[in-house]
Amino acid sequence: MQYDRPVYRITLDGQDLSAGLAPRLMSLSLQEHRGEEADQLDIELSDADGLLAVPTPGAVLTLALGWAGEPLVDKGTYTVDEAGHRGAPDVISLRARSADLTGALRKRTERSFHDTTLGEIIRSIAGANSLEAVVGDTLDQERVEHIDQTNESDLNFLTRLGKRYDAVATVKEGRLLFLLAHGGKTAGGAEMPRHIIYRRDGDNHDYNHSTRDAYTGVQASWQDPRGGKKREAIAGTDENPKKLRDTYASERDALAAAQSEWQRIQRGYATMKFAMARAMPQLSPQQKVAFADMKPPMGGVDWLIKTATHSLSESGFTTALDLELADAPNTGVDLDA
Repeated sequence: MQYDRPVYRITLDGQDLSAGLAPRLMSLSLQEHRGEEADQLDIELSDADGLLAVPTPGAVLTLALGWAGEPLVDKGTYTVDEAGHRGAPDVISLRARSADLTGALRKRTERSFHDTTLGEIIRSIAGANSLEAVVGDTLDQERVEHIDQTNESDLNFLTRLGKRYDAVATVKEGRLLFLLAHGGKTAGGAEMPRHIIYRRDGDNHDYNHSTRDAYTGVQASWQDPRGGKKREAIAGTDENPKKLRDTYASERDALAAAQSEWQRIQRGYATMKFAMARAMPQLSPQQKVAFADMKPPMGGVDWLIKTATHSLSESGFTTALDLELADAPNTGVDLDA
C-alpha cells in the first residue's frame, strides 16, 4: 500500500535547506491568522551530533508545504525572532513571524484624518509603509468625519479601524489589505475558493453555540456638536445592548462602529473547530468552507476560517481549523450593507 508523503521547501536567506533539514526535522507548525496577529512558524531540529548552529534572530525564512505529486503551496516569508537550544537530547528550536507584519508598521506615530474616506486613510498608511493598498469595494468610499491616531502604531490603528468597520487589516506580499471580515476575498479582490469538506476528512470536531447572556444589539455614543450633548446610536435593539467605550465624532461614525460590532457578535454566536486527518495546506484564513455531509447546524452553512494551523511531525501532516459563521444567523442584517 502506498501512503501519501508530505513534502516541504524551507529556504534561509535565499538558500534551500530542505534536503539538509529532512533527517533533522522533528516538528514544524505554522499558525496562520487573519488580521493584525502575525502568522507564526515554529520549527524543532535535532542537534544530536552537535553540528547545527543556532539560527540568528533576523534571519529570513520562506516556507512551502504540500504532498508528493501535488504542487507545493507557498506559505510566505518569515523573520526569525526567537531561537533556543535545549538538551539532552539536544534540540534547536526557532520561532519566526510573518515578515510583512514587522518593522515600520509597529512604530508609533501621530496623525489625524478629517472629512475623508476610509479608502483614503488606508492608502495614506500604505504609502507611508511602501505598500500597495487593496481596499474592499464597500469600504473604500465609507465616509469618516474625524479620527485621530495618537502615539499609536499603524498596525494598532489599522486594527482599530478594522473593529470599527468589521474589516480585517493584514499585509501579504507587499500589499496592505483592508477587506470585510466576512468577505472571503483574495489580495486582488476576487472571491476566494469555497472548499467542501467531509466529516471523513477530520479526526474530530468541536461545535459550540451559546446564547447565554446574549446581547440584543450594540450601543455607541457620539458627541452632538449642537449643545455638546452625548447621544447614542444603536444597532440591533436596546433590550440588552453591548455598550462601546469610545465616544465618536458623529452619529455616522458611531452607527458604523455599532453595526460592525453587532455583526461580529452575531457571527461569533456559533464557533467550530475541525481537525483534519490529512493536511490541506491550501486552506488559509478568510477562506470559506462548508461541511457537505454534517447535520445542521454544522452543515448547510458556510464557515469562515479564522485560524489555520498546519503541523508536520513524525505523527503525520495535519491541519486544524478554527472557524466562525461566515454570515450572521437569522438576524435580518445584511452584512454587505
